[in-house]
Amino acid sequence: MRFSEDAVTYRPITVRPHEAVGLPWIIWSALALIALTIVGAIVVAPIAQAAGYSSFALTIYKIFSFVCHQIPERSFHIAGHQFAVCSRCTGLYSGLAFATLTYPLARPLKRTDTPRIIWLILSALPLAIDFSLGYFSIWHNNHFTRVTTGALLGAVAVFYIVPGVFELTSNLSQRWYRRT
Repeated sequence: MRFSEDAVTYRPITVRPHEAVGLPWIIWSALALIALTIVGAIVVAPIAQAAGYSSFALTIYKIFSFVCHQIPERSFHIAGHQFAVCSRCTGLYSGLAFATLTYPLARPLKRTDTPRIIWLILSALPLAIDFSLGYFSIWHNNHFTRVTTGALLGAVAVFYIVPGVFELTSNLSQRWYRRT
């Protein structure tokens, strides 16, 4: 029996970084950790303030002041101190964190397609209505409406953000692999 030269030549299998099975799980874990860290910081700020760690708390408040108005009447409070963001932003970040944590239960991590954009628009609609009714003094919104409309938008946004981050990291790792 004769073997061809190709049949006995050893060729190692190389796995490119963007094709690695564990890469999507690493990316998802990093995104979940970031989302949980943000929610944790929102809640830690008033606790740190109450415990006497004012400079630490003020740093957190200052960081979040770039993305939120931080009006005390529109914020949740712990130990007499307000959260680092308003109730709507608390809902937004909490919805984002919860949906990021449960994302692998809803979709395979390797999928980079996103739902139709109409779903993102529809998830923003209750928030826009709640904001508009309050702004024009037609309805006095409250913490419940603010946090739930924010959470809805944050949770739906994850289905656009996570695939985008996966696709971006995949493209970057492919470029990196081509250079090496």
